[in-house]
Amino acid sequence: MTPFARIAYKAARLSGRAPAFMLALFLIVAWLATGPVFQFSDTWQLIINTGTTIVTFLMVFLIQNAQNRDTEAIQMKLDELILVTKKARNSLLDLEELDESEIDRLRSRFIEIAKEEHAGAIEGQAPSRHQEQG
Repeated sequence: MTPFARIAYKAARLSGRAPAFMLALFLIVAWLATGPVFQFSDTWQLIINTGTTIVTFLMVFLIQNAQNRDTEAIQMKLDELILVTKKARNSLLDLEELDESEIDRLRSRFIEIAKEEHAGAIEGQAPSRHQEQG
C-alpha cells in the first residue's frame, strides 16, 4: 500500500467516527463562543470559512479514494461470484469497461428479460431459464 493510500485509509476511517464529529462540533462551538470577543469581525468569520474550506477540499479526495477502493473491492467480489456460478455469463465480468451505449444496450436487454419473467410469474408459468440461473 502506498503512503497516500495508507494515510487516506486511516483518515477516512477516523473521520467517519463519533470522536471526529465531536471534535468538529467542539471547534464550531468554540469558534461561536469567541464571536463576542472578536466582535464578530470579518477576521473571525474568515477563520471558520478558511478552516471549513480546507477541510472540505481535503475530504473530497479522501472520500473519493475510499469510494474508489470500496467500488473496486465490491467489483472483485461480484466478479468472483460470476466466475463460480455455473450458468452465469462470464461476458459480464468486464462490464464496467464498456462504453455507455453498450451498457445501455445490455440494460435494455435485462429490462426485457425482467418483463418477460414478471409476465410469466403473473400467468403462473414455470420459471424460465433466466430464473433457474439465480
